[in-house]
Parts: sequence; C-alpha cells; structure tokens
Amino acid sequence: MSLTEPPQGENETARRMFEADRASKNLGMRLVEAVHGRATVEMTVGALMVNGHGIAHGGFVFSLADTAFACACNVDGRGVTVASGADVTFVSPAEEGDVLVATAIERVVRGRSGIYDVTVRRGEDVVAEFRGRSRTLPSRE
Repeated sequence: MSLTEPPQGENETARRMFEADRASKNLGMRLVEAVHGRATVEMTVGALMVNGHGIAHGGFVFSLADTAFACACNVDGRGVTVASGADVTFVSPAEEGDVLVATAIERVVRGRSGIYDVTVRRGEDVVAEFRGRSRTLPSRE
C-alpha cells in the first residue's frame, strides 16, 4: 500500500498526521486503519531492530504501539492530541522478519484527557500490551 493512497475508511486527520510522521515511516510502519476511536498500524521487524539477545528491541515494539495510539487519539480531529504518559508490558518476544500489528482502542475520553489500550500481536500471539494516556492541547487560535 502506498502512503499516498489512504486505506479504506481511514480518517483524513489521522492520515495527514501519519504522512508527516517521518520517524514511523522510516521504521517501515504502515497505517492499516484509522476510524473512530481505533487505529491499526503494522511493522516488519528489520535487522537493525534486533537487540543483543537476537529479539526485537523493546523500544521498537513500544514505538509501534505509540504510533497506533497517536493515530487513534487524532482520528476525530478534536485538536492536536499528544501522549501524556504510557506504560508497556512485554509478553512474548518478536524476531527479525516478524510482522507486528498494533491495534489501539479508545477506552475513555473526558474533557481533554483520554485512555487508550494497544495490543501488539504477531499473528495470534500477543507480543505487548500498552496503555496510553492522552491530552488534547488547547487550540492556538
């Protein structure tokens, strides 16, 4: 899929944000879906993403989850929404060549704050669970 051709059902706000995300694109991430309160992003674990134990470095797994979280937070165009904090639990290792899929789901939004859960999977296996806390910034108008 080309980054200039948005996936079916994708929200324009999340697509524009993802297209401008040089970090995620340089890691080979692909935006699969971004719809109300939900986003899916995938990434193949590359040779430069493997740590000294021969498994995917946790920072790259976290980055994938964080990108899905960011897309889910910004899908509705409520304003610029950023992470105020996040936690991750690594459940099982991923290896070079594995395709990881991160699915973010909005749990609650109240005022300018939100909570999102992201599951990172390799096929049916859970690799990591991530909980992100968001904050929508005041408009600069």
